[in-house]
Amino acid sequence: MVQIDVVYEGKLRCSARHVDSGATLVTDAPKDNMGEGKSFSPTDLVGTALGTCMLTTMAIVGQRNGLDITGSKVTVLKEMTATPPRRIAKLSVEMHVSGKWNDEQKQKLQGAALNCPVFKSLHPDVQIPANFHWE
Repeated sequence: MVQIDVVYEGKLRCSARHVDSGATLVTDAPKDNMGEGKSFSPTDLVGTALGTCMLTTMAIVGQRNGLDITGSKVTVLKEMTATPPRRIAKLSVEMHVSGKWNDEQKQKLQGAALNCPVFKSLHPDVQIPANFHWE
C-alpha cells in the first residue's frame, strides 16, 4: 500500500506528497478549465503515468532479458472531450525505443508496454493509439 497526502492550496492548486519517499509535486487546473496552467493538471498526470509506466514496465522486462532501453523516450498527447462530461478522450503514444532489436525482443518490449498497470487501468472509452519506433 502506498500513501499519498494531498492538500488543496487554493486558486485551484494542490500539493501532493508521496509519504514513503517524501517526494512532492504540484497540480494546477488547466487554463481551459479556470486554472492558471502553471503545473501539471490532474489529467496531465494520467498521461504522465501512462508514459512512465510503459517505459518502466519495458525496462523491467528488459532487465529480466538482458535488454537495455536506456535513452528510450515516449511522448503522450492528451486530448480532452469537447462536450460534457469533461474527461480524457484520447492518449496518443509515440514510443521511441533506443537500441538494436530483433523481432522477438521487439515483441517482448512492446507487449510489456501495452500491458503496463496504468494502460490496463484506464477506462475502455479512453482511446490509446500507440506507435513504436525502434531506433
